Amino acid sequence: MNEKRPFGRLYIVATPIGDPDDISQRAIETLKSVDLVLCEERKNGSRLLKQLGVQTPLAELNEHNERTIIQDYLLMLMEGKNLALVSDCGTPVFSDPGRELIRVLQEMGIPISPIPGASSLMAAISVCPFNLDRFHFAGFLPPKAEERERALQKLSNTATPLILMDTPYRMVRLLEDVTRVFGKKQRVFLACDLTPRSERLLLGEAEQILQQVQNQKAEFILVLDTPSRRK
Repeated sequence: MNEKRPFGRLYIVATPIGDPDDISQRAIETLKSVDLVLCEERKNGSRLLKQLGVQTPLAELNEHNERTIIQDYLLMLMEGKNLALVSDCGTPVFSDPGRELIRVLQEMGIPISPIPGASSLMAAISVCPFNLDRFHFAGFLPPKAEERERALQKLSNTATPLILMDTPYRMVRLLEDVTRVFGKKQRVFLACDLTPRSERLLLGEAEQILQQVQNQKAEFILVLDTPSRRK
């Protein structure tokens, strides 16, 4: 009698956010051992595997195809193959594609394992001087100016520090909105381009920080301290 073949496993593999040396040996060995690596963009995924000397086949999983291609990867896992998911940088699924795949696998009882490593959020928290025992992670706000300002207005009543993210080309625009909604004196911490040599950690009033980064673009995490009006 044929025994039922066990399911494969999906590994959620964190990769560097800037400095290429910030990857664990476990992550490298996992990427080498699986049958397929899922990445956001093939160009970035290929560059990563080439840097690590990994020859595992690549396939894309991103916001454009996640819902339509999940069944293909589900079948592979049900056949006993192991897959790894990476994002363009940092810890996958956190503000990146992959959540729907994980939801389906959890419902199917297919095992998932995290391979932890670099995270821009945790890196920023580790060097932020504000009291972050409790904080509100608001993540990416709406891209349209009016919707973003309305979202910030609602967040202005939050009683804990706020953590915001956005794309590099909207960094200055977000700071302008924060300055307008929370006031010029709002105390902020801006972590730019964490881990490579271009890394910058800026602390001060919103208006001051805005002046320091005018016309600049960077990967960033923005933390707003809790002013007295939000306590």
